[in-house]
Amino acid sequence: MPSARLPGPASAQEPLADPNRFAQELFTGLPKRYDLLEAILSLGQNERWRREMVDHVVSATPTRVLDVATGTAGVALQLEERTPAHIVGVDLTEAMLGRGRENVARAHAASRVQLVAGRAEQLPFPDAGFDALTFTYLLRYVDEPAATLVELARVLKPGAPIASLEFHVPPSRFWRAWWWLYTRLVLPAAGGLLAGRSWFRVGRFLGPNISGHYRRHPLAATVAMWRDAGIVDVEFRLMSLGGGLVMWGRKGG
Repeated sequence: MPSARLPGPASAQEPLADPNRFAQELFTGLPKRYDLLEAILSLGQNERWRREMVDHVVSATPTRVLDVATGTAGVALQLEERTPAHIVGVDLTEAMLGRGRENVARAHAASRVQLVAGRAEQLPFPDAGFDALTFTYLLRYVDEPAATLVELARVLKPGAPIASLEFHVPPSRFWRAWWWLYTRLVLPAAGGLLAGRSWFRVGRFLGPNISGHYRRHPLAATVAMWRDAGIVDVEFRLMSLGGGLVMWGRKGG
């Protein structure tokens, strides 16, 4: 696939012309060090956020879980450890799935974790096929978040839990200023220093993209989108001074 020019900080605040293609191009060069750098560049918070998200589905003791935007299978493997379920992970980027399959094999989890390519906006699964669903860092990379949530709810059984993890903008003005400096200056520089141009590009893109997403889809509007998709009992928790957002609910019956 030909490479696309990465939007600068100003244009990254606007909706992406082709979010699927952009996400593929952005993440194709990342898998080799993705897990380590994800932990380092999130200041060690990513694993804590993941655990909080998974907490909201494990209590249902699911037997078949879908993990959307599974990436290198970090969430899928945590689900395998903490539930008796068969887990299907779906992701748009083949390179990330390749790394994920290596991680699954290394964890001796291939009998219960299956990774497949697919789009969150058009999942290759029948209605009501899963009794739990997780998704991570997804809605910023789709053209229509509301329609994507409808599609996610479609594959869930009535009453099944759904939970998500996403970056967020700290609500406190003080911490938001430090977050802005970190995402605009430290993150690109640290990513480039530790892992080269691919991670520099991600670091340069990420902060403006997060800010732009929440200008278009504030937290209250995101909760409303979940409810409009047929998800009930929607709750959320801001974590790490507001830099992380875990949201959860269940499909209405």
